[in-house]
Amino acid sequence: MADETAHSYEPRQGHGLRHDPFNAIVGPRPIGWISTIDSSGVANLAPYSFFNAFNYTPPIIGFSTIGWKDSVANVQATGEFCWSLATRALSEQMNLTCAPAPPEIDEFDVAGLTRAPSRLIAAPRILESPVNFECRLTQLIRLTGADGDALQTWLVLGEVVAVHIDRALIKDGVYDTAAARPILRAGRMGDYAEITPAAMFEMRRPGWPIAGR
Repeated sequence: MADETAHSYEPRQGHGLRHDPFNAIVGPRPIGWISTIDSSGVANLAPYSFFNAFNYTPPIIGFSTIGWKDSVANVQATGEFCWSLATRALSEQMNLTCAPAPPEIDEFDVAGLTRAPSRLIAAPRILESPVNFECRLTQLIRLTGADGDALQTWLVLGEVVAVHIDRALIKDGVYDTAAARPILRAGRMGDYAEITPAAMFEMRRPGWPIAGR
């Protein structure tokens, strides 16, 4: 792209726009709806839009928290967390758990969600969510800038040790992504996207077997 047609900037010097475009460009992003418990057993639930999957075998997912928040403190203390899928039907409840709250407040109660026991970890699952991953901490990393200076941001990585999927989302042995109607963070002040069947398309990687050929 020619320079005269591009809005170019160096982030350290400011973007020059009404709103930072970074979050909108790197998106939509899946939401890390993370539940944890503290050392006294109080549950915490919070969504993180800096979230993704990072490995197949073993399956590893991760989220980053800007600032030392209850979620990362609980993971450090207990070594575990649970991820639950945020869907369109649960979007309002998810949004309620964004609100800052003192550690003694249980966001499950605030959002009217049901704590379901996990299979291998103590942190609860969200019963209303159609998919849950129980995770054990693998790495807790404090991020740094290119200059080596430590940031007030921590990356939490965890191995998925147990999975729970609503059977209605499994069709002919294949998980149907769109059927769950997951929501994703799309940047700006409060933009989200919903995955629907109409939004899906299939494109196989070169070299993979193609059905019917």
